[in-house]
Parts: sequence; C-alpha cells; structure tokens
Amino acid sequence: MRDHGTDGGTAALRSFRRYTWWSLTGATSSFLVGVAGAGLLASGVPVWARAVGAAALAVTAVCCAVLLHRRLASDPAAAPGERPGRPPVAWIAAGSAGTATLGGVLLAVRDDALWALAPAMTVSVVATFLPPPRRWALIAVAMAAAAVPGAVAGGDDPVRAVLFPPGLVAFSAWVTLGSLWAWDIAERLNAARRLDGELAVTRERLRFAADLHDIQGHHLQVIARKSELAARLAAADPARATAEMLEVQRLATDALSDTRAVVQGYRRTTLDAELANAGRVLAAADIRVRMNVEPTELTAGTGPLPDADRHLLGLVVREATTNVLRHSRARAAEVDYRLTDGLARLRVRNDGTTGPPGSGAGTGLRTLADRLRAAGGELTWEHEHGSFVVTACLPVDASAEAR
Repeated sequence: MRDHGTDGGTAALRSFRRYTWWSLTGATSSFLVGVAGAGLLASGVPVWARAVGAAALAVTAVCCAVLLHRRLASDPAAAPGERPGRPPVAWIAAGSAGTATLGGVLLAVRDDALWALAPAMTVSVVATFLPPPRRWALIAVAMAAAAVPGAVAGGDDPVRAVLFPPGLVAFSAWVTLGSLWAWDIAERLNAARRLDGELAVTRERLRFAADLHDIQGHHLQVIARKSELAARLAAADPARATAEMLEVQRLATDALSDTRAVVQGYRRTTLDAELANAGRVLAAADIRVRMNVEPTELTAGTGPLPDADRHLLGLVVREATTNVLRHSRARAAEVDYRLTDGLARLRVRNDGTTGPPGSGAGTGLRTLADRLRAAGGELTWEHEHGSFVVTACLPVDASAEAR
C-alpha cells in the first residue's frame, strides 16, 4: 500500500529542488552573462580578450550549472546510500580554470572590481560541497585573496578595488549558501519523516508480535495442560477425559479465532474477560486460585479506567497466568485487583516459582513493562518469600474514581 501523504511530501520536495536549482542557476548565469559579459563588450577591450573571455565565461556558466545540479541531485525518494557522495572533481577543476581565465582577462583590461564576480560565483558553488568548517575557511581565504590584486595594482579607485571584490565573494556566498541551506533543511526533514514512518511500521510489527505471542502462548499452554490431564484420565475416568478433550477442541477453536482477529486488527483484550479466564484456566490446571477484585463493578466495564488501560491490564493478567502454567509448579495462586491511592493496582502471585531470584522475566513481561511505562504506569516482578509476584500499576482519573 502506498502512503499518499508520503508521496505528496516527496513530490513537493522534488518541486522545491527544481525551484532551488532553477533559481540559483538562473541567478548565477544572469550575473555572469549580464555583468562579466558586459565587461567584455566594453569599448577598448581587444578582440582576443573578448574571444578568450567569452569562451571562459561559457565554461564557467556551464560548470556552475552542472555543479549546482550535482549538489541538488539527490532524489527525495531514494535511500541515503543511493544519493551522490563525493563532489565532481573534474567539473570543479574545469570551472576553476574557466573562472581563473575569465577573471584574469577582466583584470587585464583594467576592470579592477568586477573581475571578481566569476571567482566569487565559483567559490560559492564549490563551497557547498564542503563540510561547514572547510566551507567557511574557503570563503575566508577567497575573500582575502580577492583583495590582493586591488591592493597591489591600485587603480583609479584603490578603496573600491580592495573592498569590492571581497564583498562580491561574501554576497555570492550568502545568496548561494542560504538557498542551499533551505534545501538541506527540507531534505533532512524528509529523511526524518521517512525514518518516522519506518519506526511506526516497526512499532506496529512489535505490537502485533507481542499480541500474537500472548494469544498463542496462552492458548497453547492451556491446551497442553488439558491434553496432559486427559491422557492421565483416559484409563481411570474416560468420561472426564472426553470432557477435557472437548475443552481442548474448544480452546483450539478459540485460539484460531483469536489469531484471525489479531491479523484483522479487531481483537481487544479486556480486563474483565481475562480475570474470569484466569480463574477458570488456573482451576482447570488443579491450581487453587483466590480472586480478590475490588470494586467488583470494574469487571463489568463501568469503572474509571479507559479502554486502553483496561486492555493493558488484561494483557498483564493473561501473561502472568500463562507464566504460572508454563514456568512454575504452582499449587496456589492469587489474583488481586483494586483501586488504591489513585492507582489501579493488579497483583498476581503464585507459590510455584523456580530458579534463582531475579529470574522469570521473559520477553512478554519486558514488552508489557515498556507499554505500561509509556502509559504512565509500572510493571514489576520479583521473588517474594518463595513466591513469584507480578505487580502492575496504572494511574486512575480522580474525577472518574469519585463516581
């Protein structure tokens, strides 16, 4: 599926790139042809100087246009690794040669100020390929060098001959680098937008994987325990074994239905359903379970918690119940849910934990801990006097709690 918003942003960026290239190329060519060309056509300029200067002017203009095109050649839809990297050295060398020739010709015919226009344009374009420290160093050196001919040769207006050429370099750099700075910002924003889209896809994949893990892990664990119980009862109590296998069939059907619902994006775990399911499956596994749910109306969907928080706590109940069945040999379990000091607090404890203290934190619990933390809550698990305890807390809206 194509993201039309992304396509629109990419098309707009391409239009901005074309606008930037045409505006910079147009301004550069206009200044070179209008100012430097006018200097070559002034009265008293020898024919050889006009011919050489015109050729150098053409080379300089073409090289500047090509360099600007290469500088702006990155496609907004291309990956970063596919974008042009190193500057085109051959075009830079050709542009520098044309610039030096044109500037030398204008300086030779005693144009002691405008001779610096072509070098200023070329230096500004070349500077765009350099990182900022080297870029500003190049411009500073070019400004200092532009003042040397006027200081040495003097002329009719020594002040103009010394100050005007560096001013041309500074002005050209300000115009060129300012426009390209705007383009760079737009391109970085486009890259950030692309990265944000990729992160959104990754987050959705992780959410889907977590939900699928919860569903499949929970159902399969219950199916395995009930199948094991039915196998033990097959000879001693065939009727009950049959009932257990019918329950296994029902659970398998539910697992398939839930998996399809997750794929279609319709399924939403609820706290009341998971609390009821926890009591049922723990009892079916011959685990004594004590359910403490206060206030009781919360399980009817009328409590102060919003649906998103009830969904998260439902996931915690499911994951904790699955861990009791899968990772412990519990004989007793306790599920406690209540409102305390503006918090919805859920506590699931079992007495069958195995392993050293600090173990038992599976991928499911860690994933849920991240999700509760993002919702302003907290999920912890610990060994406590031979038991394993999972505790989840979420803040409750005070006005809703008062109702």
